[in-house]
Amino acid sequence: MHTAQLTPPRSPFAGWAAVGAVTAGIFALVTSEILPIGLLTAIGADLGVSDGTAGLMMTMPGLLAAVSAPLVTVATARTDRRVPLCAFALLLAAADFLTAVAPGFGTVLVARVLVGVTIGGFWSVGAGLARRLVPAASAGRATAVVFAAVPLGSVLGVPLGTLIGDAAGWRTAFAVMGCLSAGVLAALCAALPPLPPERATDLRVLAGLLRTSGTRYALLVTFLVVLAHFGAYTYVAPFLEEVAGMGGGQVTAALFLYGAAGIAGPFAGGALAARRPHAAMGAAAGVVAAAALLLPLVGRWPVGAVVLLVVWGAAYGAVPVCSQTWFARAAPHAVEASSVVFTASFQGTMACAALAGGVAVDRWSPSAVMVLGGVTAVLALLVVRAHHGLYRRVRTMAG
Repeated sequence: MHTAQLTPPRSPFAGWAAVGAVTAGIFALVTSEILPIGLLTAIGADLGVSDGTAGLMMTMPGLLAAVSAPLVTVATARTDRRVPLCAFALLLAAADFLTAVAPGFGTVLVARVLVGVTIGGFWSVGAGLARRLVPAASAGRATAVVFAAVPLGSVLGVPLGTLIGDAAGWRTAFAVMGCLSAGVLAALCAALPPLPPERATDLRVLAGLLRTSGTRYALLVTFLVVLAHFGAYTYVAPFLEEVAGMGGGQVTAALFLYGAAGIAGPFAGGALAARRPHAAMGAAAGVVAAAALLLPLVGRWPVGAVVLLVVWGAAYGAVPVCSQTWFARAAPHAVEASSVVFTASFQGTMACAALAGGVAVDRWSPSAVMVLGGVTAVLALLVVRAHHGLYRRVRTMAG
């Protein structure tokens, strides 16, 4: 199987500039994907669809990302990794601009399909690149920086997008995102060094990963935690408005605080996951469960809702890096392939979560969605504990 060795960047500055460009790309992806959360009500009202139907804007990208992650990675397996990254940044900009001028909800969904294809391809290729851009001693810190883009999309992207939407309309928010994505394209073109593939990822490699117990448990836990989070968080804006009685500016502030709390997640969670992956993922799942279950009770008051959102944000900020670490530890010989499986499972579950949450919010209420999310997070915690127990028994027998 083809392998290639990357020549390290000529200077530490060049390496960290490349890490910054990839981080900016992940930030643009995350923000574009979850931007509709803060604008859900406004978009639905403008285009004449219900909150549940508007939630399809979250479902479509996840479904397409889950499908495109393996297909795109296999199709570009022998291509310099710069090429797909830059191509997907261009596609993301086009999708954001298309959303901004969409004449109806159908066009919005087409644009969201393009966002999904971009997410699947860019994330699968880019998520594991940090270790190739800096010296080995800095690989862990560079990976944490890249994953910090996920909560940054919440702390900066979504609140600012919601603020722009409140002030100038939701279309303007997507137009601004298109400009940001175009800037990311320029940064990637300027900063990335040659990145020949280390190992060509094909379907046999991906199928082999799925036969390992560690990967299968990582899939199950990721499915449950992401299902719990996005099934509830997608509809947090309607919850804050209808149950907590918060206005548009207050919702924006609450989303900002949620994201701010999540910034520490990739660093704290990544550090713990490197030593104790079960403890890191279990702690994150348990706190998400507690916050979601308490929201219908304590979240009837704005202060209580905001406090729980902050706790929720801090816990969920650790989930992506913990999940990616678990996948990578299960397949240290195929890092990019493990990133593909991670991306496909993560994004596919986001799609299912948004769809399930949309059905629940239309049939019952935003509070019911929070309870369902909390119960699902409890199931994730139980699975983590079960796998940890199995892992310890195997190690004891081997010792």
